[in-house]
Amino acid sequence: MKRTIRVIVFYLGFLFFMGSCKTAPGVQEGQEPAESLPADGAWSAVPGAEQPDGGRIIFPLPGNYAESRSPSTERSELTAVFSGEEVELDFRKSYLASEAQIFTALYEGLVSYHPLTLEPVPAAASSWRVSEDKKVWTFTIRQNARFWNGDPLRAQDFRAAWLSMLDPARQTPYSSLFDIIEGARDYRLGKTSDPLTVGVSVPGERTLEVRLNAPVSFFASMLCHHSFYPIHPSMLEPTANWSNPVSNGPFYVSGTDPDGITLSKNELYWDTGQVPLKKITLRFTDDGDESAALWNSGEAHWLAGSVNYEALRDNNGIVLNPMFATYYFFIRSIGPWKDHRLRRALALALPWETIRGDALLPAKTLVYPIPGYPEIAGMEKEDAEEARRLLEEAGYPKGVGLPEVVIRITPSEEHDRIAKLMAAAWMNLGVTVKLEVVPYNRYFQSLKEANYNIGSTTWIGDFADPYTFLQMWRRDSNLNDALNDDQDYEDLMDQSMTEDGAARFATLSKAEQMLLDRGTVLPIAYNPAANVVDTEEVDGWFPNALDIHPFKYFRFKAFKPLPGVARAKYTP
Repeated sequence: MKRTIRVIVFYLGFLFFMGSCKTAPGVQEGQEPAESLPADGAWSAVPGAEQPDGGRIIFPLPGNYAESRSPSTERSELTAVFSGEEVELDFRKSYLASEAQIFTALYEGLVSYHPLTLEPVPAAASSWRVSEDKKVWTFTIRQNARFWNGDPLRAQDFRAAWLSMLDPARQTPYSSLFDIIEGARDYRLGKTSDPLTVGVSVPGERTLEVRLNAPVSFFASMLCHHSFYPIHPSMLEPTANWSNPVSNGPFYVSGTDPDGITLSKNELYWDTGQVPLKKITLRFTDDGDESAALWNSGEAHWLAGSVNYEALRDNNGIVLNPMFATYYFFIRSIGPWKDHRLRRALALALPWETIRGDALLPAKTLVYPIPGYPEIAGMEKEDAEEARRLLEEAGYPKGVGLPEVVIRITPSEEHDRIAKLMAAAWMNLGVTVKLEVVPYNRYFQSLKEANYNIGSTTWIGDFADPYTFLQMWRRDSNLNDALNDDQDYEDLMDQSMTEDGAARFATLSKAEQMLLDRGTVLPIAYNPAANVVDTEEVDGWFPNALDIHPFKYFRFKAFKPLPGVARAKYTP
């Protein structure tokens, strides 16, 4: 889902790299939607379950805090701090993790993430039904669903938004996710200009019908992603002001300034009675000391960006948990590097143990291990002799005749360390190498350019399925920055779309193995999620594999116990 390439070093006795929903059956027609989560802090995934605060720290952390933070006096206003990127509120153009988090406040799709389990729960759609062949999904839009300006939310608003995402002229990052919908791929690629060929129709004002190319068990989970949100008709106009969008979520943009954005509660939101917060202040900064100061003063309740952890007075709020995310480099299939023997030669020449260094979770594969997914042979062994043999076999003995390899990175000590290790290994093969540093604020745009060979990023899965990592390497994907164009890979991905269960996972694992064996992907580390949030003060925030936390459910607890004081339950 979301990309980030920042690297943060924790002064906590270890070093690690920084940078999805589970499939659930659809709600059948006539079935009551899931109940709203309670407002009294009694969160549970199943009846009788305990609140999971005790399991929130996955990795050991020191418990020394000098003093507690100042308590919050305003219990209906929350401040969150994100890294200082330029925020894009037009979700069609977005791919950053911080923006995806903000979108949970502003927009709502047919379904949304459960804050604890990440399962898709009814949102703008009150219910849905699936045809017997599991290829036709019919959604019913809530009668009381509205945009913040009072206009009713219609099924047509989803269809129009999705067609806008598929507009070939836009080249939206996530448009290839729609390829599982009948006719979407041809429309996206400009092979047809007739929107009626896309399998999304509106039989009635509150009815949306979606026809898929094949049964896709995780379709409901995909719909949690922000690319499937609706758009108000006025926001489709060329002159639309996306700094203050007409949105349909629990909050809306009520103010902006150079330091951040203010969100206010949308009183017309269909479930507004279950939204406790009245106001959210979003602050943006790359200054870790500033983030720590905002936390120490009690002004900030959640830090999700750059932080100086040493400066935190109370480190009891540091939450680390495994995340469905991988940090990797990639080799582009351009010029002579279209020959996978040359890409594999580069991969085999690398000192993998040194490159992965002190990574907390070193990654030998692209896909973070998930239950049921076959274990594959990862990229881990250095073999310079085989690398030289492959270069010669491909017609470039000792690298003679190969053009210069350009490694593109952002300013970071860790990126610089890894890139220099790569360069040294490849120069030992006779390959000429150049390092190019691009400022963070234009790095992702630069990955679409043609004048480099090696790039890096972190990918966070959009749902707990290997497809979210593997679909972006398809030749027609807008996320295919590596320009991978491999018919063998395409055939495996096509085959997986006709399979289910273990057979599908087996085919996808073969596709992943091909990416590794052919030197397209160079995995470095699985990234844990790192946040600073006091879950004794703020309820509704739970660690999860997506590291996405819907703002709708945030609330302040009745009281915050002092550090080291246990809270007992009252039994009448």
